[in-house]
Amino acid sequence: MAMGIAGSDAADDSVADVSVHLTRADRVELLRTMLTMRGIEQRALNLYRQGRVPGSFYDGFGQEAVSTGATFAMAAEDRICALHRDLAAHVVRGTALERILAQYMGRATGVTQGRDGNVHFGDKDLGVVGMVSMLPDMMLVATGMAMAFKLRGEARAALTFFGDGSTSRGDFHEALNWAAVQRLPVIFVLENNQFAYSTPLAKQWTVEPIERARAYGMPGVSVDGNDAEAVFEAVRAARERAIAGGGPTLVEAVTMRMHGHAAHDDMRYVPAELLAQWRERDPIELQERRLAAELDVAALRAEVQAAIDAATAVALRAPMPDPATATDGVFAEQAVPLGDGRAPWSGFARTEA
Repeated sequence: MAMGIAGSDAADDSVADVSVHLTRADRVELLRTMLTMRGIEQRALNLYRQGRVPGSFYDGFGQEAVSTGATFAMAAEDRICALHRDLAAHVVRGTALERILAQYMGRATGVTQGRDGNVHFGDKDLGVVGMVSMLPDMMLVATGMAMAFKLRGEARAALTFFGDGSTSRGDFHEALNWAAVQRLPVIFVLENNQFAYSTPLAKQWTVEPIERARAYGMPGVSVDGNDAEAVFEAVRAARERAIAGGGPTLVEAVTMRMHGHAAHDDMRYVPAELLAQWRERDPIELQERRLAAELDVAALRAEVQAAIDAATAVALRAPMPDPATATDGVFAEQAVPLGDGRAPWSGFARTEA
């Protein structure tokens, strides 16, 4: 969408249910997930400022509805490529909160067992693929998985997130073209958060993203990325189409990055009035208003916070990884042998400590 408050009609007091495919329990779970994502990231940011989180820190503050609604729409057998602003994907799929916090702190009990103090993690048992830092490489990964599903005749789909800045890279075009030509079961979710680091949309493209989708021969739909139900419905329909053999879909979720690119970025390049306008469209507050008449929101918030506090205590007690294990897990425990029957790593000598 063009720079500004695209789809801002959603900012009024109307909080009607968007999807007929969601039960009341589902709607509460969407809210719980967004509260959990924001709470975990706020706690991790505090830990970062205390020097407990190494490196830098990235979050998806203000974008919680995108990964929440999108992941909620996928089936357990599907695969998700989550990025650095998509923590809700891990929450929906069931990654324990203490493992997430331990991951941020580089502890041995984190998802990568201390090999990364950041967001480059996934869990194959939960169907979440660890991210590659170069964006949007995961578009190609998701496309490859979708191709495997199709070749095997499996009724499964892959989903990947990426940002507006990624549309300026060749990977974006390669993935869309190949997925469309092969009619692959993949959903591309563009998180249009208005800025690629400090570059505004007006300096990135002259056509709407969904026009690019049509150029490659696939449908493109633009939704309010601050409404978890709207995102859910768009992705649900895209998945249904993909499983039926209809091919890929590009879903543009229009949202706003309410924090800097990372904790070190003061985002002074973002106009204050723009942030103020988007603050009025907070995704969590939208879902709370939708459920206010039938849910004790304060009680739910307290429940989520208690879970985060408990997870924090567990993560802080976790040990740092043993340096002697640093090279463990570099190679797959099982691998397809080479043509001569040798394993790929058989030529490397292992030095025992």
